[in-house]
Amino acid sequence: MLDTLITSKTRLKLLLKFFLNGNNKSYLRGLESEFGESSNAIRIELNRFEEAGLLVSATEGNKKIYQANKNNSIYNDIHNLLMKFVGIDEIIEKVLRRVGDLQSAYIIGDFARGIDSQQIDLLLVGSKLNEKYILSLINKVEGLVKRHINLSTLVPEQLPEFLTSTNSLLIWSGGSSKDSN
Repeated sequence: MLDTLITSKTRLKLLLKFFLNGNNKSYLRGLESEFGESSNAIRIELNRFEEAGLLVSATEGNKKIYQANKNNSIYNDIHNLLMKFVGIDEIIEKVLRRVGDLQSAYIIGDFARGIDSQQIDLLLVGSKLNEKYILSLINKVEGLVKRHINLSTLVPEQLPEFLTSTNSLLIWSGGSSKDSN
């Protein structure tokens, strides 16, 4: 549905890249390689986003690094719209709110890096998670979000080391949905 409103595929990819997970950073050549598109089309959109105050940039070496401007007044609105577009809001409502001893939940994999995918990699952290029950909930949600959901679980003690080596988007913590970080 969002792709009907935003007809530029490059623009939609940039929104997912920077606004689904506000911690994502990238530079022009990296985006060119990641998106498989010409650098000129990407540069035009980056300039538009930066001029609109949606992105901020900093120079590191010879690279101009872009990141979402979390201080922009519509950052949270765009982030929430993308959460709905991907189906993360359905996962929170239909799965995470029904799991008893859940400590936190993360999106990892492609979506944590801001890359659109047909698979959502969901990481749940808790001590006594009933994976069979969770999988039954996930099976119901997959039809709603029209994406495959790949479940991983960790006990809380494993989380710090895991997060040091993986891009992640925190979507749930201690019984409430969270903004990414």
